[in-house]
Amino acid sequence: MIVLAIDTCLAASSAAVIDGDRTLASRTEPMMRGHQEALGGVVRETMAQAGVAFADLDRIAVTVGPGSFTGLRVGLAFAKGLATALNIPCIGIGTLDALAEGRDGPRIAAIDAKKDQIYWRAFDGKGLVDPAAQPASEAAEIAKGLFGGSPPLLIGSGSALLIEHFPGAEIVDRPLADPAAVARLGAQADPETAPPAPLYLRPPYATLPDA
Repeated sequence: MIVLAIDTCLAASSAAVIDGDRTLASRTEPMMRGHQEALGGVVRETMAQAGVAFADLDRIAVTVGPGSFTGLRVGLAFAKGLATALNIPCIGIGTLDALAEGRDGPRIAAIDAKKDQIYWRAFDGKGLVDPAAQPASEAAEIAKGLFGGSPPLLIGSGSALLIEHFPGAEIVDRPLADPAAVARLGAQADPETAPPAPLYLRPPYATLPDA
């Protein structure tokens, strides 16, 4: 199965193409803003490097959040539009699941969500809880109940906020999801249970002015 993956949820525009177990191409362009302008070029260059025509794709996988409100919408719109044009499935993949992919055992994927919160999810073979936005202390208490006395592996930018609650835990410095991991998860997913719908864990900072 040939899968194109797209990720714009965090501080980059990323794409990857896999064919079964092989990663044919992967590209990440770090950026805090400008995903909309950059993404088309990133995807075209990744497809060219992979030597794959768009018509050869079997499905598209895209990260759905949590992450930047603007960024994730850019990736979703691009992926859904391309999948519709190609008449192939578009698969939604959680950013936290992509961060945790490729590691085994008890682990927590966490993103620094600012405002004294993290986006997080605990895993042990599978996701143990739904993704949530909480203070690190609250997330740690829940995770300790899941893992008991064993310190979990901490993955992602939110790890620095969790480490004080898990002395001796190993940290994996992974500020971005690997787009090839997004593609692998997309290849495994059931299109019926992984829709490309945004995952918002809290309301946006911006609010409309009063009437």
